[in-house]
Amino acid sequence: MSAPIISLESLASASSMEALLAKAASGGCSSSSCGSSAKPDDMDPAVWEKIKDHPCYSEEAHHYFARMHVAVAPACNIQCNYCNRKYDCANESRPGVVSEKLTPDQARRKVIAVANEVPQLSVLGIAGPGDACYDWRKTRATFEEVSRDIPDIKLCISTNGLALPDRVDELAEMNVDHVTITINMVDPEIGTKIYPWIFYRNRRYTGLEASQILHERQMLGLEMLTARGILTKINSVMIPGVNDEHLIEVNKWVKERGAFLHNVMPLISDPAHGTHFGLTGQRGPKAMELKALQDKLEGGAKLMRHCRQCRADAVGLLGEDRGQEFTLDQIPEEVTYDPSTRETYREVVARERGDHVAAKQAALSTVAETEATGALLVAVATKGGGRVNEHFGHAREFQVYEASPKGIVFVGHRKVDQYCMGGFGEDATLDGVIEALEGIDVVLCAKIGDCPKDSLSTAGIRATDAYGYDYIETAIAALYAAEFGLELLAESA
Repeated sequence: MSAPIISLESLASASSMEALLAKAASGGCSSSSCGSSAKPDDMDPAVWEKIKDHPCYSEEAHHYFARMHVAVAPACNIQCNYCNRKYDCANESRPGVVSEKLTPDQARRKVIAVANEVPQLSVLGIAGPGDACYDWRKTRATFEEVSRDIPDIKLCISTNGLALPDRVDELAEMNVDHVTITINMVDPEIGTKIYPWIFYRNRRYTGLEASQILHERQMLGLEMLTARGILTKINSVMIPGVNDEHLIEVNKWVKERGAFLHNVMPLISDPAHGTHFGLTGQRGPKAMELKALQDKLEGGAKLMRHCRQCRADAVGLLGEDRGQEFTLDQIPEEVTYDPSTRETYREVVARERGDHVAAKQAALSTVAETEATGALLVAVATKGGGRVNEHFGHAREFQVYEASPKGIVFVGHRKVDQYCMGGFGEDATLDGVIEALEGIDVVLCAKIGDCPKDSLSTAGIRATDAYGYDYIETAIAALYAAEFGLELLAESA
């Protein structure tokens, strides 16, 4: 018998605590279908406990859990040619951009307000908009204040690594389990093309000397974190013609030093952002170029492919940003944390995750049974929960999966502008969506009209809503089986 569909969207926006409890009571969590059953067979249980509810460190968790960044660390000790930190900006979605800077006390109020309204929240991160380790006093004070009120929230920082070795002991004392380091080179000559200057020990360095110091400090910080059992994610910006092929070497270096994940991100270089690379015409990689490089890195350090390059004040699930709902003028001066909604949400999600794991295992068996040799690149419109549950015209991004004899693997995402905008600019927007879906074989969505379906078909992309509300892997497995000759029907999970 198929499991009933739980709408995590409706769950997260339940109008009352009673409604949320009713959903929890409808299924509960059995020992055979608890969220912990999603643990990969080859993963240490202690590591799984650290990442199972972390949307950045676990691709599976990002379907269910949300992160929040607080912009308390504006000062930075290096200049990157791809960065332009902007304040009071609500119209750009990229690292280094925030609508308002916060004091540690303002951050505490904001985190409590979000935790009370966003039950998916599991992680608090400080990602600038400068450097969390350089602007350390504010970073530490924020973590101390928030963890007193919400002791179960996971704490993360993102850093360029220059000041990191000076903070590792304190990070370990504060039980910070996750640190992200941006490492774009291990050859200082290449670093000179990315970093105009660094500020280290009260002195500004430029050129090769600056890159050499930064490289040495990044490697030292990574090794120190690994020695203390702190999980590290390495972010690398792919810059065509500068460090794209070199990132293969970066991957080797960080794997040797114990990095848990390597996240290769595309350069964002719109001239309107005012960065050096944007103003000088340095292009970013195309989606298929990024995928090709990531494919070359398979077998090295484990890859993260579901990154959304979040703002420094992002709130919500990956792929969405609810930050404008929680600006300071909308938050009361006095806030009190109520843990009940988050706790109940986790109970319901535990059941849903267990069902999802079972459906995924069945889907992988279906793909294996086809004995096919081909591959399909599938773009999925989803609101979360691991299901095909978004209308094509409402999608702001598509999650991309590759189905092949190796299984069904998440390989990236494609950001798009919404096609349905009330009749304004729809033709131009659809052209942009089609361009963003370069290389995709099939689009899966909950609903799609004849007009966009025909336009996609003309561009060589098939689209179907036949698998609406199935688990993503269930839908892709049925699609793959039908494509390669095995007659199976998708089963609603």
